[in-house]
Amino acid sequence: MKLPPTRSIKAIILDNFELAKKYFFKGLDCLERGFFEEAEDNFLESLRLVPDRVSTLTNLSATQIKLKKLAEAKIASEKAVALDIHNAEAYLNLGLIAKEENCLALAIEHFSKALDINPDIEKGFLNKGAVLKELKRYDEALAAYEKALAINPDYAEAWSNKGVVYEGLKRYDEALAAYEKALAINPDYAEAWSNKGVTLHELKRYDEAIAHYDKALTLKPDIDWASGDLLHTKMKICSWSGLAESLEDISKKVVANEKVTNPFALLALNDDIFLHKQSSEIYIQSRYPFNPVLEPIVKRPQSQKIRVGYFSADFHNHATGHLMAELFELHDKSQFELVGLSFGPIVNDEMRQRLEKSFDQFVEVGRKSDVEVAKLSRDLNIDIAVDLKGFTQDARTGIFAHRAAPIQVNYLGYPGTLGADYMDYIIADRTLIPLESQSCYLEKVVYLPNSYQVNDRKRLISDRQFTRQELGLPENGFIFCCFNNNYKILPATFEGWMRILKAVEGSVLWLFQDNAWAVDNLKKEAEKQGIVADRLVFAKRLPLPEHLARHHQADLFLDTFPCNAHTTTSDALWAGLPVLTLMGQSFASRVAASLLNAVGLSELITSNQEEYESLAIELAMNPNKLADIKLKLANNRMTTPLFDTLCFTKNIEAAYIKMMERYQKGLAPYHIYIKGIH
Repeated sequence: MKLPPTRSIKAIILDNFELAKKYFFKGLDCLERGFFEEAEDNFLESLRLVPDRVSTLTNLSATQIKLKKLAEAKIASEKAVALDIHNAEAYLNLGLIAKEENCLALAIEHFSKALDINPDIEKGFLNKGAVLKELKRYDEALAAYEKALAINPDYAEAWSNKGVVYEGLKRYDEALAAYEKALAINPDYAEAWSNKGVTLHELKRYDEAIAHYDKALTLKPDIDWASGDLLHTKMKICSWSGLAESLEDISKKVVANEKVTNPFALLALNDDIFLHKQSSEIYIQSRYPFNPVLEPIVKRPQSQKIRVGYFSADFHNHATGHLMAELFELHDKSQFELVGLSFGPIVNDEMRQRLEKSFDQFVEVGRKSDVEVAKLSRDLNIDIAVDLKGFTQDARTGIFAHRAAPIQVNYLGYPGTLGADYMDYIIADRTLIPLESQSCYLEKVVYLPNSYQVNDRKRLISDRQFTRQELGLPENGFIFCCFNNNYKILPATFEGWMRILKAVEGSVLWLFQDNAWAVDNLKKEAEKQGIVADRLVFAKRLPLPEHLARHHQADLFLDTFPCNAHTTTSDALWAGLPVLTLMGQSFASRVAASLLNAVGLSELITSNQEEYESLAIELAMNPNKLADIKLKLANNRMTTPLFDTLCFTKNIEAAYIKMMERYQKGLAPYHIYIKGIH
């Protein structure tokens, strides 16, 4: 029997090459259509047949980057570079991998190498610009985007990213113009719609911001963070249509570990402490994961003084400055060395001048990158880094992701856990975080003996004697007030207020006016509840001393739930106005209760809506009872712990000393209980 002829090695290689090409082109098609797992399978099969094909390795790496398989992607790209040192795409991939791993300096090095090889890779300039923006090297980032646009004037992503840089520089008009260019090129570019919404929100053009977020979500329902941004913006104008459905959707997505909302927005929307924690963890892992690019901090001998670094964007005429100014002045400079690290607007107002004088060093770090600030903090030998921002406006959480100090503390700015294992402590009290709630905080809890909130006894109350008439208030009748931000007003709270107004004839509700849309919407809601719109009176912004003085014309402050009045509670109590609160489970819903306990007015803390409304009505109808409470507040104001700043300073210093003692003994952070120093 005659055997068939043996095929030549050359023919087999040719067949393998042809089959490998088929898998390669199928992989490209899957990659283009977003079927990344299928694309990876095809590229791997192609490489099995032809192992050292550079183009296959490069596309496999790009696919694995999409799949977040960074270790495998790096191996593929490094092999491609070894085979062809002039492969720009492989260096581009290595840059993207370094960017994902938060090795930003290395990312720039790889992108620059790719562009040296091929100066016409527009996405090389795009990606390099994105990293430069993260490093706060804004001028260089803009230059990179200009080069991308010189290659391709219709590069929508470059226009949108350029807008993000202008946003970071607070050059909002230029940001809007850049986004409009991007959208003229690609009207279906969801990220550009969302980015433009962020800028419009900063400009307080809330109605336009809402329309832009809506459009972004219509185009891409799972776009990161936009659902939370949309709902928070609607809350700012008190537009509550579809609120319950939106909140339910956001809550389900948080449970599903989706990037749906900034945690800050959630605090005012529900009292679910577990959801707040999960939201923070999602945000941290996505935006600010621990970054080990700096070496671990080598333990150093304790110096004579503990160096405390306070990090904030609010060292000026801001609520944080108003609360903390005297603490900085009273710190025991024989035991503590204070460093202020400021990354906010450089405003040379009276408060800024006062604050700068209270620090041993005051450093502007606004134009430094997160890693540069963390390194500076280490170079300054900061022992305890105190983050006063959390997730609030202009926060710089990334600084702490690089480990700015051996001990890192979450205090005052954000009423909840940051969900970051690199934050060691949260400063609280027993009202804010009961022992049974400790598991809802990633930080270990430092329990101060009274209230966690510091206060400045030097806050001036103007001598100006306001009349009801000039404030727009009726000459007669009971004045309920709430000077909280409008976004804290939930429909359930507002409906309760309307029932209170119905029960107290001739009474009015005096609210803070943030924007005209909120005024219109709240008046319409009042009328829906059967309350004449004129029974809502709105207070415009005033300088703090005058704002405090006008409290004298109110009879009772009605707090919001679940996000209480925080600094606003202290303002009211300092001005002699009682605050009625409803306490829930979350940190944000227990702040007013913490302050009331510390000023000896626990009788104004309620635990459910019915009790809250009933007590509000009783106090309005029983002038003697309210007068007794006001007298008690007047007597307690300077004799109880809330406004005893010197006592507070000694207690927080005791906490810092305990933190340092544990660190010096090599002990991990653990809950700290300060008994109180009087």
